[in-house]
Order: sequence, then structure tokens, then C-alpha cells
Amino acid sequence: MPVKIRLQRHGKKGKPFYWIVAADSRSKRDGKFLEKLGTYNPNTNPATIDLKVDNSVTWLQNGAQPSDTAKRILSYKGVLLKHHLLGGVRKGALTEEQAEEKFNAWLAEKEKSVASKVDGLDKVKADAKAKALQAEKEVNEKRALAAAEVEAPEAEAVVEEAAPIVEEAETAVEEVAATEEATKEEVVAEEAAPVAEEAAPVAEEAEAVAEEAAPEATEDKKAAASEEE
Repeated sequence: MPVKIRLQRHGKKGKPFYWIVAADSRSKRDGKFLEKLGTYNPNTNPATIDLKVDNSVTWLQNGAQPSDTAKRILSYKGVLLKHHLLGGVRKGALTEEQAEEKFNAWLAEKEKSVASKVDGLDKVKADAKAKALQAEKEVNEKRALAAAEVEAPEAEAVVEEAAPIVEEAETAVEEVAATEEATKEEVVAEEAAPVAEEAAPVAEEAEAVAEEAAPEATEDKKAAASEEE
């Protein structure tokens, strides 16, 4: 039975997600499969690949043929390299330890390369985000300036329209103040009138007493003068 290692599509429309499977080459693309070897998600950057390396190598040793896309994925994860190294072991060109050492060294270098790429992508994202924020800030400042330029003439017009109203209000306040002062004077005069009326008889009596006392005072002065002589 010819076996093919290929991708089986899953996921949503516009966001495909793939299984990496070993299946009978005569079966439908998304039909039954013999073994699920891993997953491939191209929606992330870099793409996320989860693969059973040893199981994939076993299928290759048994004659399975990968599709073009699957072959690139297997190469990316080191499956083809390990398959090649194990072929050298079978031929006696390498020992299993040497093959494992070469494969582990390749994995370390690959991980380092992937990490460097991820760091570069993170930096690019950070720079793009900073530029976007700066551009948004500049746009907001321009909008604020434009709004201020539009509102200034409107504010001046409102002030001009309000000026006569303010003047009328000030005049009305002055008239009310003058009226209040006049009212206070009238109230004081009204309150003082009864007091003046009550004090008038007392003043008259005081004048009469003063007149009666005047002759007596004159006689006392004359008597005092005679005694001194």
C-alpha cells in the first residue's frame, strides 16, 4: 500500500489549520489517515509546527513519500536530516552516537536561528507600534489645532453678541443700587420723625425753665457783688 505524508486541512475559513498525517495515497485529502504525525499552523509568525520526528522518520524508512509542502515541513524540523543520518548508520559510515550528536548540534543551531528570527520580529513589531502611536498622536494634535481655529471665531462672535446684554445688566445693577440707597434714606427719615416729635415738648419745657431761672441767677450775682464790697 503506497503511503503519503501530506497535510489535512482543518480550521476556519480564511484561517486554515493543518494536520500532518500519513495516509493511503488513494484516499481523499481530508479523509481517513493511518497516523497523525503533527500539526502545522501558518497563522502565526513564524509558523507553529508540532511534529513527531521519530515517527515521521519511521514512515520515511518504510517508503512513505511526502508531498511538496510536507517535505518542506519535514526538512524544517530535521526529519529528512535524521533520515539521512540513519541511512549512513545502516551503511556503516556513522555510528548511532555520531549520528545523534550531529542531529543534536543541528537542532541547537536551528533553535538559535529561530530565536533570532523571533527577536527580530518582536523588534519590528515594537518599532511599528511606536511609529503608529506617534502618527496617531500627531493626527490628534492636528485635529485639536483645527478644532481650536474653528471655535475661536465662534467664541468671539458669542462675546460680541453678549456685550450689549452685559451692559444692560450693569446698568440695571446701578439703578437697583441707587434705588436701594434712596430707600435707606427714606427709611431713616421716617424713623427719625417720631423721635423729633416726642423731643419737641421736652425742648419747650427746657426753654421755659431756663427763662424762669434767668432772673434769679441775676439777683444772686448782684448779692454776691455787694458782699464783696
